[in-house]
Amino acid sequence: MSINKVIIVLLAFLLQTASLIQAESQKLNVVLIMADDVGYECFSAYGSKEFSTPRLDSLAAKGIRFDHCHSTPLCTPSRVNLMTGKSNVFNYVDFGVFPKGEPTFANHFKAQGYATAVAGKWQLLTAQNGISPKEAGFDRHCVWNIPGTARSRYWKPSLMHDGKVINHGEEKYGSTVIADYLIDFIKTNKDKPFLAYYPMNLPHNPFDPTPRSKDRKSKNAKRNFIDMVAYMDHCVGRIEDVLIELGLRENTLMIFTADNGTNSSLTLDFFGTQRRGGKGYTHDHGTKVPLIVNLPGRIQAGQVNKDLICFSDLFPTIVEAANLPAKKISQGDGWSFWPQCLGKEGKRRKSIYGYYFPRPFSQKFDMMYNHWEVAWARNKRHKLYRDGRFFDVIKDVREENPLGESETLSSVRKRLRTALDEYPQKAERIDYERVTGVRKTLGTKKKK
Repeated sequence: MSINKVIIVLLAFLLQTASLIQAESQKLNVVLIMADDVGYECFSAYGSKEFSTPRLDSLAAKGIRFDHCHSTPLCTPSRVNLMTGKSNVFNYVDFGVFPKGEPTFANHFKAQGYATAVAGKWQLLTAQNGISPKEAGFDRHCVWNIPGTARSRYWKPSLMHDGKVINHGEEKYGSTVIADYLIDFIKTNKDKPFLAYYPMNLPHNPFDPTPRSKDRKSKNAKRNFIDMVAYMDHCVGRIEDVLIELGLRENTLMIFTADNGTNSSLTLDFFGTQRRGGKGYTHDHGTKVPLIVNLPGRIQAGQVNKDLICFSDLFPTIVEAANLPAKKISQGDGWSFWPQCLGKEGKRRKSIYGYYFPRPFSQKFDMMYNHWEVAWARNKRHKLYRDGRFFDVIKDVREENPLGESETLSSVRKRLRTALDEYPQKAERIDYERVTGVRKTLGTKKKK
């Protein structure tokens, strides 16, 4: 080889090495998106024929799709779980309330020099309890469902913009305003590392037409819901487009998930079977949610992962992905799945734990949603409740036929019981003196 060729090869190697070092030293941006009330059955990336989600399909095809991600069955519990990296049994207090004193992933990213913003549905502060976006670690916010905002979330919305409530006009659509806000935040912070948390208000009811609906006066709930899912996908696409436009896409981790299953008033095609949505119920149609992770150049395209993932895992995952110092979370039970995103084996869960008591002091929704205190441990096939109910969740996804005692399954039941017993019998921050009657007894209510 001539001296010139040696020099060329050496220069190429040095340039490539320098680029890799620069990429590693450059802080990763994070966009964490969580849709509202939409189960895995509503995404064409997961096999749906009723819904079209091309932008999310693209993110999944060019990244990794997780097939066994589980949330809690309702809004507030999932938000608290995700933001704190620990199961609700340790810190949940009440619906619509974030437990004071609990650090969030945004607090951690802000402490590491990140610009932080949240745009979407808050639902973590009441007039008496909870915390504001600022207390949760967000520099900027544009949120609905916070004291001072009216009930409207879609047309003619009332939103809090950085501490000021703005009542938008009739021509304004809340989800568009929120996406615009987040895009502005990204543009403003394009030269510094940022964390953008996007807890979308779509496609939660009321099921109204969107700006892209053909019939803007439609009263057909299912038709409108399908349009809302499509508009949700469009909003995700807008966020990705601005990242591409600014040259930030290859340094921005995008994660998409949902807080719980689809509204139970809707009947949908569950892969060949017509069933009601599972929101509010602890079976898979209430807890199994999409999880798509995308980072060009780092996450190999076309991956499908079958590992068990729970919402506690998201906090440590984004911290590891961003190469930040690990956050020691008191009672945290999350495991980072970042190695799996990179195609490595990672730390695999044999089971996940669930706890659910969303409205401890209100019986209003008990008969509709079975909002009684329950806890369970599950693997991909079997699920054991603390009260002893045991299900094959593949054969019996709606959990209608409890399994009896079986010698062949005794070892599975024992392992799940051991997993359950690693957690407290009762929630540690719920004021049980305020809980009424038989609702104090864990798991005594018969499931619907």
